[in-house]
Amino acid sequence: MGAMMIEDGKVDILNLGFLALDGVFASDLAVANAARVSFNQVSQEMTEKDVGLINFLMRERHGTPFEHGFFRFIMKAPIFVAREHHRHRIGHSYNEWSGRYSKLDSEFYIPRYVRTQVGKPGCYQYLPMSDEESRKVREEIELTAGQAFLKYDSLLELGVAKEVARLVLPLATYTKYYWSCNPRSLMHFCSLRNSLNAQYEIMEYAKAAELFFKDAMPITFEAFIKNGRVSP
Repeated sequence: MGAMMIEDGKVDILNLGFLALDGVFASDLAVANAARVSFNQVSQEMTEKDVGLINFLMRERHGTPFEHGFFRFIMKAPIFVAREHHRHRIGHSYNEWSGRYSKLDSEFYIPRYVRTQVGKPGCYQYLPMSDEESRKVREEIELTAGQAFLKYDSLLELGVAKEVARLVLPLATYTKYYWSCNPRSLMHFCSLRNSLNAQYEIMEYAKAAELFFKDAMPITFEAFIKNGRVSP
C-alpha cells in the first residue's frame, strides 16, 4: 500500500472512502497566545519562546490553550467505522447524510486487509489471512452486499419508505458526514485511533487526520509526538 498523501485537500482511504479538510481555523501561534492571555500578553508571530511554551503545555498537560482552534472535515466511511468514530463526543460535532431522506448510493467497503482473530476477550491478536482465504472473504462480502443493495432498490420500487428499506443494508455501506473538532479533541482521537490497538479501518482515518493536523499546526504536532502521543 502506498504512502498516504493529501491531494487537493483530500486523502483517499480504504476502497471508496476519504477524509477532506473543509475548513480550518487553527495555528500554533493561537495556542501560545491562548496560554499567554493569563498575563495579558500576546505574540504577533512565532518565536522560539512560543515553541518552548507549546512544548511545556503539552508536557505538563495544560490542555485548554489547545481548545481554541477549529477543524472541519468531510468524511466518507463505512457505517461501522462511523459508529466507532461517533463515540468520540467531547469537543467533536457530527452531521451525517440521512438514509431517511435520500437514497443511499450503492457503495460498500471491500477490505484489502482481511484478518483472523485469536486469543481471549481483551487480549485478541489480529493476524492476516492467506491470500486465498482473503480472496474468498472479499468475494463473499461483495456478493452479500451486492445482493443487499438489489433488495434495497426493489423495496424502494415497491414504495417502501427509505427509512424502512435501508434496514436490509450492511454495515459495509458508505456514509458521509461533517466532522468538526478542536485541536485538543483531535489529538485525543488520534492518540486512541492511530494506535496498534485500534481497528485497522479507523486507524487509516486517524492517520489521514494527523496529516491535516501536522500541516496546520506543525509545532503542536511535533510536541504531541515528542510527548508520547497523548492529548494534554
